[in-house]
Amino acid sequence: MINSIIFSYVTFLYFGAFVLYLLMLLTGRPLPGRLATILTAVTMLMHTGGLVVRWVESYQLGFGRAPLSNLYESLVFFAWTIAGLYMLFEWRTKNKSLGVFAALLAFLAMAYASFSPGISSQIQPLVPALKSNWLISHVITCFLGYAAFALSFSLSIMFLLKTRANRTSGGGRVVRLFPDPSVIDELNHQMVAIGFIMLTLGIVTGSVWAYSAWGGYWSWDPKETWSLITWLVYAAVLHARFTRGWRGKRIAVMCIFGFACVLFTYFGVNYLPGLHSYAT
Repeated sequence: MINSIIFSYVTFLYFGAFVLYLLMLLTGRPLPGRLATILTAVTMLMHTGGLVVRWVESYQLGFGRAPLSNLYESLVFFAWTIAGLYMLFEWRTKNKSLGVFAALLAFLAMAYASFSPGISSQIQPLVPALKSNWLISHVITCFLGYAAFALSFSLSIMFLLKTRANRTSGGGRVVRLFPDPSVIDELNHQMVAIGFIMLTLGIVTGSVWAYSAWGGYWSWDPKETWSLITWLVYAAVLHARFTRGWRGKRIAVMCIFGFACVLFTYFGVNYLPGLHSYAT
């Protein structure tokens, strides 16, 4: 399939962008950062084209559907949302330091999708329960939330590295291009807010979809249960900030824990019996 070839190139291009962003941090020179931005933008366009090609190829096979229904496609789409949300972040903040994390996460998602022996890249027809217009809205909102939480995780790591470097006499070479800790903290809060809204919409659209498919809004499926746990963790993050005034390290640690819940919600529960067990 042509889409698989495109995604193979995309995987290595994201790795190339990661290397360029890392060189920017190590050398402090702007040229690698500019090249990394250009490469990420080009890769993002190729990535988008690959998704469109896969969608078209599904119609050529006789069961046209959006490329969002199995673990391979979800990983590819997850990488796309991370890269896309990061590009918006870079355009808005004019700071490229987060790119080293975003490009690495996009590369890891694509590499896992492309090279894991247990994941098939073949285009398969949808089972009847998935043939719904709610599929696209549910998956898009959920993965936009996941992508925002991935960037929040990255910003939390940046915050901890920056504050640790500020406490030492010489600072750190890699973190010198990171924004001020207070700026990182505010950006982290914005990412959590975006992710929380998107995850909420994902849970709501998933509930409506479940009712139309199985006659019930909630069945305590492992994915549903852990989605709720993840939602509660990030609700606690926002609550702690708004009502308790928590900032900085405590929020960063909570966001790192929250992203661990996201990863388990996404990967771990796929191997448990349930309606969302599409890993195999």
